[in-house]
Amino acid sequence: MKSTDAQRGIFCNRTLNLNAVRAIGYDMDYTLIHYHMEEWEKSAYNHLKSLLSLMGWPLKDLAFDPNLAMRGLIIDTEKGNVVKANRFGYIKRAFHGSQPMDFETQRRLYQRTLVDLNDKRWAFLNTLFSISEACLYMQLVDLLEAGVLPGRMGYSDLYHKVRQALDAAHMEGKLKAEIIRRPERFVDLNEETALALLDQKKAGKKLLLITNSEWRYAAFMMSYAFDPFLPDRMTWRDLFDIAVIRAHKPSFFTRPMPAFRLVNEEGFLEEHLGPLRTGEVYFGGNAQLVEKSLGLCGEEILYVGDHIFMDVNISKSMSRWRTALVIRELEEEISAVHMFRQDQQRLSRLMKKKEELEQKSAFCRLQLQRSQQEYGPPGHEAREIERTMGETQRKLFKLDAQIGPLAQASGRLHNPHWGLLLRTGIDKSHLARQVERHADIYMSRVSNFLQYTPFAFLRSQRNSLPHDSPGEYA
Repeated sequence: MKSTDAQRGIFCNRTLNLNAVRAIGYDMDYTLIHYHMEEWEKSAYNHLKSLLSLMGWPLKDLAFDPNLAMRGLIIDTEKGNVVKANRFGYIKRAFHGSQPMDFETQRRLYQRTLVDLNDKRWAFLNTLFSISEACLYMQLVDLLEAGVLPGRMGYSDLYHKVRQALDAAHMEGKLKAEIIRRPERFVDLNEETALALLDQKKAGKKLLLITNSEWRYAAFMMSYAFDPFLPDRMTWRDLFDIAVIRAHKPSFFTRPMPAFRLVNEEGFLEEHLGPLRTGEVYFGGNAQLVEKSLGLCGEEILYVGDHIFMDVNISKSMSRWRTALVIRELEEEISAVHMFRQDQQRLSRLMKKKEELEQKSAFCRLQLQRSQQEYGPPGHEAREIERTMGETQRKLFKLDAQIGPLAQASGRLHNPHWGLLLRTGIDKSHLARQVERHADIYMSRVSNFLQYTPFAFLRSQRNSLPHDSPGEYA
């Protein structure tokens, strides 16, 4: 498979028959509408920085670094660290503030620690919207350590102040007002998304918009991203059977919240009782009301979003909807892996040689032990065994000199500090585990549906186990 084909693929954790799906719900931000991450997060970072500066914090020398953090990392609010864990919760990389932590310090701090996302100590970076928050927090830890922040705070206090400032920035609306003024700077337009949704609608599926964004912002952004690419004066309002604004996810999936119908374009509302009507826009409501209104439930509805918790975890665990996760960074990750493939093959060959030599060295050590302690079957003399061990160690030393640079380069793919999004070394990352558990399918963008049609049967691959023969289930 070519890199470009894989980038636009749909990847299946659990078999999904799209033909049996009768309604598809979509989140908006970073799902239907993609942003230029660095522009959006830089702007969010600057708004955060401004709000905290008003509290007297000396932040003028700080600048946004888009590589400092990425989705899927975890903030240890107890120790002021940002960590990357594998699928089992073992921490494999860590930063204290904006500085990487050396191996010995990391082992000392975390050798007895497993990340448990149910513990409030850990804050998981669920979406691309988390990048600015994490970047600023890491830099503020440096300032806290330097003793230049006012007041007395611990790492957890600092994190909560950043979160409060982030919430305040969204509440003030200055960030979204800036985006509305200059959408071309922030929005990555993709006309194929409109075609993918038209295919689904014309195939008889009900389309739903379920977003936490407020009306003014959602109406402008949806019009900007969809209306130019729809036929016959059609607008985004015609595309969706039901639109739910200010859905208050995850409560939308967990609580029977009331619904309010949008009366006019100015945002006036009236309380709504009974089933939701086609063509209308609603505020609030809940998943059960959507199901009753459509006469559908559970596996007949697919929900597509970018947030691990609010979109795919809760909709699956509470409503049993089928789930799709949009991971925009997947395209860059697949491309990076593809470009590295020859070096990766060389690295794999060298590692296989190393494993063979390590095994040979271990057997020599055992033979030497038997010879020196005079037990077991007859074998070689100790001097001969020691000579073989010395030769093997020299070969291992030379191999390590070749492996080291390749392993380091592999660890810097996608992100120079943290490596690949979905891997931690040879293991899956904690993010990959979340994707595996909660997303039936995942993809880099909604328009990837164009490669499969609304009637496709998406089958998961048979996963291999460590005892399987190589290539047995390829």
